[in-house]
Amino acid sequence: MKKVTTDIQVRYQETDQMGVVYHANYLVWFEIGRTAFIEALGLSYAEMEKEGVVSPVTHVEIDYKHPIHYGEPAFVETWIDHYDGLRTTYGYQVTNERGKVAVTGKTDHVVVNKESFRPISVRRKFPDWHAKYLNALGAEE
Repeated sequence: MKKVTTDIQVRYQETDQMGVVYHANYLVWFEIGRTAFIEALGLSYAEMEKEGVVSPVTHVEIDYKHPIHYGEPAFVETWIDHYDGLRTTYGYQVTNERGKVAVTGKTDHVVVNKESFRPISVRRKFPDWHAKYLNALGAEE
């Protein structure tokens, strides 16, 4: 299974009054990690969207385990947890510089027609994405 780690620079604006990263910002970091993962596969959301589709989040799971503070380096590890040709579940683990797990989570996505929001088969419309996702999972069709 392919995993991609992305460095996160914790910005002051991302912290709360306690000096720790505000909980909702981890979702932004998940998106940063997901985009880096896709680019590491040689793919591009922007290119996909030119085909008249988008990939909304349909479900989020997030578990907070340890705070990350302003000025503390953070890392988002991202991988494909599940893929069936229509739906994709990405997995995430956020750690600090000592490798301590701060947050774990998953997001579910489906590719849809931008106008109708009807689901699109990635397997059929984007065979290159499909093949690279199966490869990233360590699976073969």
